[in-house]
Amino acid sequence: MYVAVKGGEQAIANAHALLAKRGAGSGEDRVATEQVREQLGVLVARVMNEGSLYDPDLAAKAILQAQGDVLEAVTLLRSYRTTLPRFGVTRPIDTGSLPPERRVSATFKDVPGGQQLGATFDYTHRLLADELTTPDIPAPDTEADEAAMPRVTDLLGRGALVEPDHPDDWGDPDPGDLTREPTTFPMTRAERLQALARGDEGFLLSLGYSTQRGFGNTHPFVGEVRVGEVEVVFDAPEIGHEVPIGRIEITECQMVNQFVGSADRPPQFTRGYGLAFGRAERKAMSMSLVDRALRRDEFGEREVSPAQDEEFVIAHSDNVQAAGFVEHLKLPHYVDFQAELVLIRQLGAEFEARRAPEKESAHG
Repeated sequence: MYVAVKGGEQAIANAHALLAKRGAGSGEDRVATEQVREQLGVLVARVMNEGSLYDPDLAAKAILQAQGDVLEAVTLLRSYRTTLPRFGVTRPIDTGSLPPERRVSATFKDVPGGQQLGATFDYTHRLLADELTTPDIPAPDTEADEAAMPRVTDLLGRGALVEPDHPDDWGDPDPGDLTREPTTFPMTRAERLQALARGDEGFLLSLGYSTQRGFGNTHPFVGEVRVGEVEVVFDAPEIGHEVPIGRIEITECQMVNQFVGSADRPPQFTRGYGLAFGRAERKAMSMSLVDRALRRDEFGEREVSPAQDEEFVIAHSDNVQAAGFVEHLKLPHYVDFQAELVLIRQLGAEFEARRAPEKESAHG
């Protein structure tokens, strides 16, 4: 037994060394953390979202260490997050005053404040370029009035065409913290949004797509997508006032969905909401589609699809848990397999014993 343990330890050490060698690069070919942060911003944003930690430098470092494996990078970031001290909480960020780098709406062509395309792949030709270049970009219009960009859902709300962003009696309850408290069902919407924000982008994309194909009761329009930087304010009771501590880049999406009304609700548009770190439009849009699907109980809708099942969605959206459960199958299961092997042989012998009289009568 001691020899086997020693042999296993050496094999694991060798595996670590080989992994490090393959990911180290050589000389001038080595990729710097700054290059990943600046040139792979969308990937960095995904790792920050699913890792539940806004730090582009650490996310870039995790991507390099994981050799581009997104789930491994997310796991590294979450593990590091658990070592950080908690000093308090910040105030809710004010996305209403978000000065957007990008702001588009699919519901109104002439939306107040105008459409602002910003940096997007939406209109590219999807052709591989021979060489990446930096084109000249005209200087922005510094006289544009950023305050004249009201939310589209606020415009609809003035005519009671869309549900309020929260009920009148909702107040401002403190949301739970899924990173510190066990998950219990049913969840509040705030807790669900936390889980979706750190959920796997591909899984949420598939679920959101399924709702558009009829597996869910959604008829979505993109009310608005905004990308830009917002100020983060820390509530510091010991000094008696709030303190701005920096700015973060976020993506916000509000979907508006058709709702024909019910016995106690008027016909009006309903909302789906998504908020993500960095440039993450696909994540925010998928999140908002799934958020709306999971609100079925609020609108008296029947559960007819996986995207409407809260426990199914939340329990399977966490890619760290999913990867761990799938990949643990690679680890030794010798005892379990031997037990099943003995069982299969025993059942096979019993099966043959039952068939023996039938074979004798057939030959007789």
